[in-house]
Amino acid sequence: MSTYTVVTILVAISAFFSYLNARFLKISGTIGIVTIATIASVFLLVFGKSIPSLNRFIITLTDHIDFSDMLLDTMLGFLLFAGSLNFDINLLKGQMKPVLILSTVGVILSTGIFGGLFYAASLMLHIEVPLVYCLLFGALISPTDPVAVSSILKKSKIPKHLETIITGESLFNDGIGLVLFITLSQLARQRVPHVSFAHVATLFATEVFGGLILGLLMALLVYRLMKAVEDFQTIIILSLALVMSLTVLCALFHFSGPLSVVTAGLYIGSQHLTSDEQGGRTRQYMERFWKLIDELLNTVLFVMIGLQLIKLPFVDDYWQSGLVAIVLIIIARGLSVLLPVALLQRTLDVNYKSVFILTWAGLRGGISVALALSLHESKYKELIIASCYFVVIFSIIFQGLTLNNVIKYTLRKKTEA
Repeated sequence: MSTYTVVTILVAISAFFSYLNARFLKISGTIGIVTIATIASVFLLVFGKSIPSLNRFIITLTDHIDFSDMLLDTMLGFLLFAGSLNFDINLLKGQMKPVLILSTVGVILSTGIFGGLFYAASLMLHIEVPLVYCLLFGALISPTDPVAVSSILKKSKIPKHLETIITGESLFNDGIGLVLFITLSQLARQRVPHVSFAHVATLFATEVFGGLILGLLMALLVYRLMKAVEDFQTIIILSLALVMSLTVLCALFHFSGPLSVVTAGLYIGSQHLTSDEQGGRTRQYMERFWKLIDELLNTVLFVMIGLQLIKLPFVDDYWQSGLVAIVLIIIARGLSVLLPVALLQRTLDVNYKSVFILTWAGLRGGISVALALSLHESKYKELIIASCYFVVIFSIIFQGLTLNNVIKYTLRKKTEA
């Protein structure tokens, strides 16, 4: 099956699922797509033997999709640039302190809390997963997903300052999450006898600061080129070249590609191409173009997440660990938000009653799945992947569907108090 055929089938399935959602379910696009794709996959898992040709076709299709590489190396840059391009940087400046704390300290706390609790739970369930693998699971599931967060929050009724914190956190927290993931992966594979603080600090600085600096420098260069022309098509091609070049260069120099693309998107989005009316129209056209890219790739991404389920016969084997992981990641997320708020409430402009909203709106998505699928082969890989899917599906569908109710309840209690 050629790459073109695979892409064509994915787009066709995405269009069909999107139609079903718009015509019948009529719920938030991302949630509806994941719901339909999940139902379709579960249906095939249960009744696949009675429809062998369809079952074989879907399995063949998913076998031709390297989900981890396609998301992390191809789709993610476009999705993050589209999201950051339309993000109000002035709002981000006002909430920079809680964003930075939650995207660094919060991820570390969540990884440690989840890893420790999952290790204890595995002993109780007689699964006995080593602590390093529990922490590795915590590292890949703790960062909130920028794609899932942005696609669901924009249709929610969350207060603007909390939306800014959650969206900003999700854009920046992959740096510390990836460093933790890479470091713990090395420990799990025992490639190094120990990992020193200096090693982790060097890795972190290279990934994060390298990505930030490269993204800013490339954005400055491309912005100057955009300012010199008025042709809409040329400006769009320059923006596409920027995203693709950053993805390739970051992979080459081992910088954080997502942070680099986000930095470039925030910078380009905060600038004016020209001061005249033509420049305003060009800006509007570019935003519409990237919004279309965002919606299309989002739809394809969440269809891929749903269809990947059919490759994993984990419902019978791993449902216990999956349900436990759902509960523990919510606890870990809550504590990782609550502890910084408790220590720094006066300076964070976040009160205790906002903690529940921040906890429930911390959604997981495709990045966690991609990292789980990229794990080295071990007897614990399938358990982590399966449990990760439970968390992601629960997060997108259940938390996404109930988020507005949680917001209304919390704000009503806040008003009554």
